[in-house]
Amino acid sequence: MKKPLIRPIVKHKSVIREGRGFSLKELKEAGLTIDTAKKLNIAIDKRRSSLRKENVEKLKELIKNLNQ
Repeated sequence: MKKPLIRPIVKHKSVIREGRGFSLKELKEAGLTIDTAKKLNIAIDKRRSSLRKENVEKLKELIKNLNQ
């Protein structure tokens, strides 16, 4: 299995670290579907429910770079 292209930033017990995958809310906010994210090799974590603006911006930047 390929290593995911990018991983999100998560905050747990006031520690900021690299997470397992982007939440479904973050994918939706960035305009991605689950199928598209899988095709782009983006890590997804269905258990996460938070929405971090930094992660959404990271996804939007990735999409913009892929379209160029």
